[in-house]
Amino acid sequence: MEVSATAKYIRTSPKKLRRIVNLVRGKKVDEALVILRFLPSPAARTVAKVVKSASANAENNYEMTPVDLRIVKIFVNEGNTLKRHRAGPRGRVKPILKRSSHITVVVKEEE
Repeated sequence: MEVSATAKYIRTSPKKLRRIVNLVRGKKVDEALVILRFLPSPAARTVAKVVKSASANAENNYEMTPVDLRIVKIFVNEGNTLKRHRAGPRGRVKPILKRSSHITVVVKEEE
């Protein structure tokens, strides 16, 4: 049985999160958390929270053992974009796009 967890409206661009998510795709949950713990990026902490949440959902709601869980799917979708402006040269306006993202983690118990 697959169990999922989702974090929405994370104020980090999807491009930055996808680099981190690609490192842990297909790994066991314990191994993924160790990898995320030692990454220098601050976004790794956010991804680790979602992985822990999916593991806790599987353990508490479906009595699965956390040691046997593997990350089956993990992906990042684009969320809302906050559009801001800054003054540019010669009286023009430069757009600033503050992107957000949604992280989804799906774990499954191995036999």
